Amino acid sequence: MTLEELSAIMAYLRERVQLGPKKAKDPVLIEFQGPTKQEMVGAGLNAEGVELILSAPWWEEMVADIIETPDFCESDDSPQQVLEYARDVVSDYVQKRVSLKAD
Repeated sequence: MTLEELSAIMAYLRERVQLGPKKAKDPVLIEFQGPTKQEMVGAGLNAEGVELILSAPWWEEMVADIIETPDFCESDDSPQQVLEYARDVVSDYVQKRVSLKAD
């Protein structure tokens, strides 16, 4: 897997992080629809990289951290800012935990 392929996987996962419906008790809700391997490979992403990330022992922790992002934000952060923070969780996990093998 190349850096470009890893970046494409990360961008795909970041786009799966969305604002949830507005509810009275929660100023901002974050949703993450976890993709299947078939969806990701079907989107043209590197199959080896997809398998590596979806089967990673930290995957469930990352998903929980994404959804819990609003709990760690300031009350005056805009929904778009909270969304960007949640998307950054994906980037942080992938960048820190996936290493590319040198050829």
